Amino acid sequence: MDAVWLALGGLTVSAFTSATILPGNSEVVLAAFVYKWPDWLWLALLLATVANSAGSITSLWLGRRAPRKELSPRLERWFTRFGPAVLLLSWVPLIGDALPLAAGWLRLPWLASIVWLTLGKALRYLVLAWGVLALA
Repeated sequence: MDAVWLALGGLTVSAFTSATILPGNSEVVLAAFVYKWPDWLWLALLLATVANSAGSITSLWLGRRAPRKELSPRLERWFTRFGPAVLLLSWVPLIGDALPLAAGWLRLPWLASIVWLTLGKALRYLVLAWGVLALA
């Protein structure tokens, strides 16, 4: 039982750092956890989603603190067109870490931004866990 709690702590740290500029590889950690302890699936999904969302919310907050400068016209059009719903893609590798920063910098609404980024992260982890369980 102690190993499960230690692994859940590692998953939480990994999920948080994965949403920042720090390395984390939360997908690998979650997949290994779900494979080893499938009975703990829902708690693992909850912790990974909350921690990964908290990391992105930190980036969103930091973006709000950044001085306003010119943003890429393409990126600004994208945010203008789709608004906070763009943050549904905040889990995507390479661009995902930049999206919450840009959303904060553009001063998108807090609550909508948090809801969209959390939804995207939860769906990603659900699909990953389903895949692991289907293959196990």
